[in-house]
Amino acid sequence: MESVFITDAEQRKAIPIIRSLGEKGIEVTAGGTSRLSPSFFSKYCKRRVIYPSPKREPDDFINFLLKYLEKFPHKVLFAIDEGTCDLVTKYIKEFSKFTIVPLPPHKVYWKARDKGETLKLAIKLRITCPITYFPKNISEVKTLSKRLKVPLVIKPRLSSGSRGIAYVKSMDQLVSTYIKIHSQYPNPLIQEFIPNGGDTYGVEVLMNKESEPRVVFVHRRLREYPVNGGPSTLRESVDYPELAEMGVKILRALNWFGVAMVEFKIDPRDGIPKLMEINPKFWGSIQLPIVSGVDFPYLLYKLAVKGDVNPIKGYKIGVMCRWLLPGDILHFLFNKNRFNLNPSFFNFYDENIYYDILSKEDPGPVLGTAIYYLSKILSQKLLRDLTR
Repeated sequence: MESVFITDAEQRKAIPIIRSLGEKGIEVTAGGTSRLSPSFFSKYCKRRVIYPSPKREPDDFINFLLKYLEKFPHKVLFAIDEGTCDLVTKYIKEFSKFTIVPLPPHKVYWKARDKGETLKLAIKLRITCPITYFPKNISEVKTLSKRLKVPLVIKPRLSSGSRGIAYVKSMDQLVSTYIKIHSQYPNPLIQEFIPNGGDTYGVEVLMNKESEPRVVFVHRRLREYPVNGGPSTLRESVDYPELAEMGVKILRALNWFGVAMVEFKIDPRDGIPKLMEINPKFWGSIQLPIVSGVDFPYLLYKLAVKGDVNPIKGYKIGVMCRWLLPGDILHFLFNKNRFNLNPSFFNFYDENIYYDILSKEDPGPVLGTAIYYLSKILSQKLLRDLTR
């Protein structure tokens, strides 16, 4: 029996991954930390497993998942988010006794996970990136404060989305802001601020065990939330060969295996794409390549089971995919230009617009998403009431 265990069922991206594999007749078990995980509501989810939190109880999570996979064998394990990938790659030898794990070795994974290591490699490869400083201590930050110019960005080495990012608009704020970020995210980076006005692109790649690309896909962000920097809420497939080449170049230099997304932002000051980071796992907009003709989850599954897949060339250009609930709704509510968006927020039925979660064939996750977020809101309200 073809089977897969998919982690992080509470994550939005788990839904299209589960649908992709379930539609092919692969038996899907989804694991998560909440009984209300939206993915559990999919008709393609055959088994639902609640495991300890990878973040709060990492040892318990590892022990639970190893014992579960030993007792209930699955052909492939998909760890799909930072917390689970961090741990699964660390214990990849132990997991490989019971299942196939299509992830790179932990040291390779960590070089891509750490933004500092990623940018150092980009500089070495002469891939353009924002001017970045790597202070080793507060004394070096104080020295930098005497010669740098604002605006600047302080970024954690290890984080996702906009978590931990701080913008410095006055030089007398640099040291204090750095110390604040450093207390939560050790040894953050100091980087020049790339002004708004340039597009952001993602280069998504599947590499085989010889670090040869089997498929490369490029998308452009159209909207995101938070409005000034966060996960994309609307994006489109594009053709950008030069960017695709740069994405493959850095992943090949890492000896990458599996899926990853390399993010670039166009600097409006010179029109040059600057490498921002590597997302060393499945990305939130995974539904877009699927509906554009590149089924990354199924390709990764086949690569894991068969050892390799044939390279895929080409995909549909101009396809858009939307994270409506609640992503694009929040973008609309918090964007001052909400009624001048292109495409319009109210353009719901364009034949080129698809949705991350909405599906006539599998409506359950829509209900699951609503219940999941409602439970979050109510639990926070209850916590506030109890702590008054």
